[in-house]
Amino acid sequence: MVNSVALEGDGCGICSQVEAELIEVSRKLNCSREQEPDSNQCAGGQRLPVSAPILLQHYPLYRASDANCSGEDAAPPEERNVPFQEKYDVLSREASQKLLWWFRPRLILSGHTHSACEVLHGGSVPEISVPSFSWRNRNNPSFILGSLTSRDYALSKCFLPLEGTVLSTYCGAAGLLVVLALTGVGRLASPFPSAWTRLRMHRAR
Repeated sequence: MVNSVALEGDGCGICSQVEAELIEVSRKLNCSREQEPDSNQCAGGQRLPVSAPILLQHYPLYRASDANCSGEDAAPPEERNVPFQEKYDVLSREASQKLLWWFRPRLILSGHTHSACEVLHGGSVPEISVPSFSWRNRNNPSFILGSLTSRDYALSKCFLPLEGTVLSTYCGAAGLLVVLALTGVGRLASPFPSAWTRLRMHRAR
């Protein structure tokens, strides 16, 4: 998991600390991949599993826009060609290249844009931007279930009901309850006039 908020590259305290930690993790990963792990930089250090990592972060790596994104949960057509702003909508080019260079990941999972997108970095590293999981941001929120191993992964996307469908269901159920309640009140009230009528007939006799 990468704290992508700290990858502004402006030398702030948290940015410097996070970058130093990422460089150290990168060094350990590279040592695990070395054919001769007893080199000076790797001797005596902790070894990580020999497996390409999966990056999980909030901001996507740099891409110009969502122009090449498609699918029912992608950005609306009128928004796909809107240029992204570096360090606001996506990471900067420099930070993106650093992460790809340091970790050589097999998969990147990101969010932030509220819309789904799948892109390839360097022609081989897939990045999946997960759409928002909130009706406040989109009418068809979704989430991803994943199965991960040291060599492979499998992802499945699950959608929540459309917000309009949920609201219609609630309104329909509320209307049905009102009708049932009024019908029940009418049935409870109907015996009283009948009893009053019988009492008047009895007195008339």
